[in-house]
Amino acid sequence: MPGLDLSRLSILVAEDSAFGRQLVRTTLKALNVSDIREAPDGAEALKMVRLRKPDIVLADWEMPHLDGVELTRLLRTAPDSPDPFLPVIMVTAHATKFHVVTARDAGANEYLIKPFSAASLFSRIRAVIERPRRYVRLKSYFGPDRRRRDDPAYRGPARRDDEQAPAAGRDDALELEPVLSQEQVDRFYAGEGFDDPAEARDEQS
Repeated sequence: MPGLDLSRLSILVAEDSAFGRQLVRTTLKALNVSDIREAPDGAEALKMVRLRKPDIVLADWEMPHLDGVELTRLLRTAPDSPDPFLPVIMVTAHATKFHVVTARDAGANEYLIKPFSAASLFSRIRAVIERPRRYVRLKSYFGPDRRRRDDPAYRGPARRDDEQAPAAGRDDALELEPVLSQEQVDRFYAGEGFDDPAEARDEQS
């Protein structure tokens, strides 16, 4: 891809599927990334971050022992975190509002939906390099600056603790949630909300 040389970048791929890791590795090689490390789960990825100090982590959501969200939370907030500022791109087939908000609130920098193209992966890597977000420390959050549209009807993890309401049948509700497009996810990560960019707010939680 023109415009940005990724040849000196070190990327850690945390993915439990060997086939999935190979697909990401092949894509990264096509993008001229030469230093590619792999971890089959979040726990191993955390160890490798300590030892190898990668520039970026590409983390799948579903992994044994430690999933991508838990890995991100530990990197951001664990007292012994090897790098709280390490960019994390969540790479997952999960594309509901619940999953996107959960990853964002754990401290993920970007969110990429599977299946993805080389161009879409490149754009997320480019974003964390060329347009990094400032990091903020709040009472219950540390990570990239979150710009959130306040949806009063939403009762997921983005709500403040004192606004949370029990969500009956959460698993059933997840199955009914519509699948978001990558464009909708990108708008949300840009602080424009999921649906109507004109209604976006610059509110931090």
